Amino acid sequence: MKFSVVRSRSAVAGVLALALLGGCATGPNADPRDPLEPFNRSIYSFNEGVDRAVLKPVAQAYNDTLPSPVRTGVRNFFNNLADAWTAVNALLQLRGQAAVESFFRVQVNTVFGLGGLIDIASDADIPRHREDFGKTLGRWGVPTGPYLVLPLLGPSTIRDTAALPVDTWGNPVSHLDDHGARYGLYALRIVDTRAQLLRASNVLEEAALDKYSFTRDIYLQLRGQSDYDGNAEDPEARPAPAPAK
Repeated sequence: MKFSVVRSRSAVAGVLALALLGGCATGPNADPRDPLEPFNRSIYSFNEGVDRAVLKPVAQAYNDTLPSPVRTGVRNFFNNLADAWTAVNALLQLRGQAAVESFFRVQVNTVFGLGGLIDIASDADIPRHREDFGKTLGRWGVPTGPYLVLPLLGPSTIRDTAALPVDTWGNPVSHLDDHGARYGLYALRIVDTRAQLLRASNVLEEAALDKYSFTRDIYLQLRGQSDYDGNAEDPEARPAPAPAK
């Protein structure tokens, strides 16, 4: 486990160093959010090649082979693990309601949903939140920094990449002593996530003239809508609505 975290930190440091070197080649018309665009585009092309050769075919086979209830159970299981880390980060962000709701989601789904395979909490109208350590850093004023594309992992930012070792540690799967089970669950998570994106990726391939720019803009927009670094509104900081007259 310690070796895994150290290796993750070393990988993050290496990616950041390469990104900074690659950013030296940016032109005068570069998007200010993406000063590392030449480096990012090269990594994006690499990721596209891996996706076409490996990930997409495996994801298609996964969808064709496993029945929908099984795939839903897999998705619910990983969402339940993510809810646990969301509860921790919501607490670190002093977002009490989100922390409590995420905590109860984990308890309900783990106890009554067969270890998270069935999403009982959503049926009970307990909302799901999505928080990670990158958002926690943003909550306390750490800027996102430039857009960054990571090998195999895809869109990110400098801040979120620096937060990856902590997010990796916060994933319960990373604490499994059985290496086979750990890496098997990692692989299953990757395939399941890619399978969920099959329809969206097909639409992207047909609609976008520049898939790189389109992906970057959508990612930064969605990330910004749920970030609390001063550029977006904290839903728990909103004033209560005035009573109707």
